[in-house]
Amino acid sequence: MSLKVEEIKHIAQLSRLELSPAELKTYGAQLSSILDYIDKLKKVKTADVSILDQGTDLNNIWRADEVKDWDKDEIEVALKQGDLEDRLIRVKKVL
Repeated sequence: MSLKVEEIKHIAQLSRLELSPAELKTYGAQLSSILDYIDKLKKVKTADVSILDQGTDLNNIWRADEVKDWDKDEIEVALKQGDLEDRLIRVKKVL
C-alpha cells in the first residue's frame, strides 16, 4: 500500500511533527512498507489456531507475602533511612 504525500503530511500533522520534503519521502516509504507487512499478516489463516495467553509454559514464581517482625538492630538501621509514617518507613527518593 503506497501512501500519498498528502496522507503522510496529514499523519505528520496529527503527530505534531514538522517534516522536511526529504523526511516526508523517507517516512512515507517506511510507513508504506509497514502497511504492506500488515496486509501480509491479515492474509495468514488463524481460524484453527487456539488462543494463547502466552507463548511459553512459564509460570509466575512469586512468593507469598509474609509479615515478619524485625529485631531492634534492624529497626534502628531502617529508621536512619527515613521517618515513620503510619507504622511505615518513609524513605528518601531513589530517582
